[in-house]
Amino acid sequence: MEQIYTIPVNEAFELSRDEPSCGCPVCTLYNRLEENELDLILGASMMEPDIRIKTNETGFCRTHYDMMFVRKNRLGMALTLESHLAELQKELTELSLPFTQPKGDKPARRIAKLEADCYVCGRIEFNFGHMIETIVLLWDTDEEFVKKLKAQPYICLPHYRRLLDCAHTRLGKKKQPAFAADLASVVMPYMKTLNEDISWFCKKFDYRYDEEPWYNSKDAVERSIRFLRADLHKEPKKNK
Repeated sequence: MEQIYTIPVNEAFELSRDEPSCGCPVCTLYNRLEENELDLILGASMMEPDIRIKTNETGFCRTHYDMMFVRKNRLGMALTLESHLAELQKELTELSLPFTQPKGDKPARRIAKLEADCYVCGRIEFNFGHMIETIVLLWDTDEEFVKKLKAQPYICLPHYRRLLDCAHTRLGKKKQPAFAADLASVVMPYMKTLNEDISWFCKKFDYRYDEEPWYNSKDAVERSIRFLRADLHKEPKKNK
């Protein structure tokens, strides 16, 4: 029986199965989580006191600042930044003055912690980890999901690694090889195709191949990057 926590996973895998241009289904899951978190932080969650305490402490990474900015809610961002900057100013002033040892390195340590933190990244990683576990669980308990997994156009290398790591801790030793084989049956043929396409792309810059067709290689560079480094942080769809 489908549970509420399995619905997003099944939907993403069905989408990529039926429309291969959607790419890696695990990237789709990540991007949906990211969209939801950004919508929340610029909407309903923005003024909640417990959320504001957390965002004042952690702030956001540059990627998520940029993604929030293009959503055109500058007032929402400004309100978040106002309290974040005020909190940081107070904290760094207390840490910096008087600037004597052993206090001298405390401002640097606080800034380093800030650079490593992001409220949205933390929220996504918490929920995304559960989704990775759900994929492994579905493979182990749902024969129909196994078929969906094996029908994927590809799974990018970063998420291939995440799934293998999860299987190592969530599946018994007897089941791990079968799971790894099913993943490899998706990943390795796609990698072979990419190798062929990128090689042909390179050949097309040789004058001897001027008259040859491009076949499926015109977007080989873009597809290779998405495969090697995942296809994350997409811009939101604009309203028509």
